[in-house]
Amino acid sequence: MMGWYGGGMGGGAWIFMGLFWIILIAAIIWLLVRLLPSSSHSGATTTPPHEVSGKDSPLDILDRRFAAGEIDLATYQAQRAALIAARGSR
Repeated sequence: MMGWYGGGMGGGAWIFMGLFWIILIAAIIWLLVRLLPSSSHSGATTTPPHEVSGKDSPLDILDRRFAAGEIDLATYQAQRAALIAARGSR
């Protein structure tokens, strides 16, 4: 006949095991929430305002670059004329 020599786990071991599992499950949930995309920001844009969102026309981008001071007036006028000429030849 086989007997139990230790009497099983004590009360402290059960508490430790319960806390371990609670912390482990909480850490997994926290990681999932942090790594998965949030649906609460579905209406917000993810691109900064100075970057192209894919919906702007080339003239809009050129206007924005000129307004931001990235290009000077002569460059702006030359590129704008080239874009309008290219658009008219299509």
